[in-house]
Amino acid sequence: MPRKLQGPLAGTSRERENGKGKPATPVPLWPSRPSESLALGPDQKGRALCHEHAKQNFGLHPRAPSLPLCNQRVQEEGDQAVGINGGNVVEVGPDEADHLLERAAAIDVAKASGKVCVRLPHPRIAGRRETRVWDVVATTNAIMALADELVGLGVERVVLESTSDYWRPFFYLFEAGGLVVWLVCSRDVKNVPGRPKTDKLDALWLCKLNERGMLRPSFVPPVEIRHLRDYTRLRADLVADRCRYVQRIEKLLEDALIKVSTVASDILGKSGRAMLEALIAGERRPAVLADMALGKMRAKRAALVEALTGRFDAHHAELARVLLDQVDALTAKIDQLTARAGELIAVMTAAQAPVPVPAGGPGLGSTGTCPVPLPVLERLDEVTGIGLAAAQAIVAEVGLDMAQFPTPARLVSWAKLSPRTVQSGARTSSGNTGKGDPYLRRVLSEAAASAGRTDTFLGERYRRLVRRRGKQRALVAVARSILVIVWHLLDDPMARFADLGPNYYEKRMDKGRRTRDLIRQLQALGHQVSLSPAA
Repeated sequence: MPRKLQGPLAGTSRERENGKGKPATPVPLWPSRPSESLALGPDQKGRALCHEHAKQNFGLHPRAPSLPLCNQRVQEEGDQAVGINGGNVVEVGPDEADHLLERAAAIDVAKASGKVCVRLPHPRIAGRRETRVWDVVATTNAIMALADELVGLGVERVVLESTSDYWRPFFYLFEAGGLVVWLVCSRDVKNVPGRPKTDKLDALWLCKLNERGMLRPSFVPPVEIRHLRDYTRLRADLVADRCRYVQRIEKLLEDALIKVSTVASDILGKSGRAMLEALIAGERRPAVLADMALGKMRAKRAALVEALTGRFDAHHAELARVLLDQVDALTAKIDQLTARAGELIAVMTAAQAPVPVPAGGPGLGSTGTCPVPLPVLERLDEVTGIGLAAAQAIVAEVGLDMAQFPTPARLVSWAKLSPRTVQSGARTSSGNTGKGDPYLRRVLSEAAASAGRTDTFLGERYRRLVRRRGKQRALVAVARSILVIVWHLLDDPMARFADLGPNYYEKRMDKGRRTRDLIRQLQALGHQVSLSPAA
């Protein structure tokens, strides 16, 4: 009969769970100091940085201090992590946010107030941290007083959670007060599941993530770009409102039994607008209305006569007049915002045409020639699918300084136009692209759809992809290509867009391999193939 275990591994009787006669479940009872935790802390050395986490193991199984945690572990050596114990050595480069802060602050913002949390070195006990939490009213004077207080405490960085638009007063006033402010995505700062959810705990958790370098800042453009963004985004919203009024006009015509939208793709084009104005003025004869068609619509006269036969009466005319006036007013406001956005970009130094490089200067070819430098809007306007309004919106969303996005891949990833990589074990797959800047994504999608109808490189790229991957994936791929082109044009002011042509893929095709593939397909269909060179 085996001896019973004595000491800390004696265990407890678990007949119901383990079954009668089965060995007891060992329960390790080794002593540990309250200031230490067996779980790996932020410094990757098994020590907790605060007493409140002393008894937590963060889901890891308890083990004796003498037992290895796993076959491979990661230890910190300066700014690099190196795998050991015979495994593949992987060096991870230093990150900008890996620096541990001595004095950090965070604010859990709300509409009327904010919960402030500051973590500082303890004034009397070495190695300890002091945490202060208090409320502040979200008014200008209170926030400015808070900024002065944080500057006096020597806070190195303040973190704000991007909650609606409530973060803007804190960010703008802290930035003006000389503080380093980070705006972080709410998805990245969620608390550990299972813990209580209060404003105090949220602010404390956000502050701890800040001081331990576990956050990434969101892109907040400079002041001049923010002003431009307000104009372009309002213009996009007004365009959406105008589309709603156009849909209301179409609904009104359907109520009047006028089916002109089945013949004309744009009921407010030149022909459709002339017919609608005539209907409002009192003209009811379908043949006379159909004769107002212009251009290609004149060939559809018979269909127009049938579509314009209905019961359009006086009350329809009155409502149509109100809706058309709203459309015209919105169009005037949209044009005004477009002109104002162009003026704002024109006065920006980075948006102006660069100084031309003299012939034979550095970076030129053997001929010593270079393209004529253009302002940023004209350079972007050369890209297939991008017009003046789209160029203004792109500049407003991504800015003019590409230092925020060191590579095109960073910009594409930020715009959520590349699939997310999901890797687990030996299996690697791609996830959804996610939700990025909706205004930028809308502009790029419209540019991609426009480029897909052209006889250019981007148009051919869309047609090649749509056959294999479908319309939606093809549009995203072309939008990504356009954004990569935009990055190069903004990163290098001397760069100019040059279309590769619709036959770019054909020129790079391996003709021998293509021939073998076609022969193999014909043979699979039961044909004998013999080739002879063309004359």
